[in-house]
Amino acid sequence: MTLGNGSDRASLEYTLKYNPPMNHAVAERNLKEAKQMLDTMGVVFLLFSGACLGAIRDKAFIPWDDDIDLISVVGINGLTEEKVASAVNAFESNGYYVHEVNGPYSRTFSMVRDWVRIGWDCDRIIEDNIYVYPGIPIPARLFTQPKEIEFLGEKFFVPNPPEEYLRLKYGAEWMVPKKSGEYEKDVVEKIPSAELVGRPCSIRVLDRENRPVSEAEVVLVGGGRSKTDERGYAEVILPGPNWYALIIRYPGHEQVLYMEEIEPDKAYVYRSDTASNAADIASGAVGTLGNVLLLE
Repeated sequence: MTLGNGSDRASLEYTLKYNPPMNHAVAERNLKEAKQMLDTMGVVFLLFSGACLGAIRDKAFIPWDDDIDLISVVGINGLTEEKVASAVNAFESNGYYVHEVNGPYSRTFSMVRDWVRIGWDCDRIIEDNIYVYPGIPIPARLFTQPKEIEFLGEKFFVPNPPEEYLRLKYGAEWMVPKKSGEYEKDVVEKIPSAELVGRPCSIRVLDRENRPVSEAEVVLVGGGRSKTDERGYAEVILPGPNWYALIIRYPGHEQVLYMEEIEPDKAYVYRSDTASNAADIASGAVGTLGNVLLLE
């Protein structure tokens, strides 16, 4: 995989694949510049996910965090789709490469500059909830009147109360620092299954010897689950192209795939050693691996 120059498509794809820990000095600069841009445009945003966790628990970026997580809610505090588009144009004009995924619950913008990625979610309220990745329903009231905190010498908004949000997102042990490979299972295990409306994609499960695994369970977090057939194929229903988390398990093996950009009507392959092989060829430190599934 090409490394890129730090602010282009190749760089974004690399950071989404390997999620290396970000440079905190660059991250602080990028966050403060993003705040200045969004504040000037009247776009209200909150720190959430790892950025919120670090600000509340550690009073700093989490040492191994791989991106800066921001969230805004369309329809609240005057945020419109037009303002979102103008903000994205501003990021691009300031040297960011921007990739958008428009899902059923939000528009997600992955933006990279100087090897630091900002993830900006522009969420919609669905039945009084906001669905934060990977499909966790959070009461919208936590976002409508955000709490102002001091972080990195400036004022930022976080969900209100932040402790309730962090418990809902990360579980009761949110105060316990957990690195990549540890926290993901805590997050996905408490998300209930649901019947999703959409179209199928197929996932083929292969073992380390490249042999199909039958009766493997393929779980779409927040969606359905299915078993592979004798050729190793299973189908999962997707509402549309988006980022999803999955769990692949069979006797002697279980892996959480926390960041997979997949879409309906496509066929993907999971090999049990893909993650370890990917980590071996990465340039530098590796965090939560993304896009482990390969197009068939």
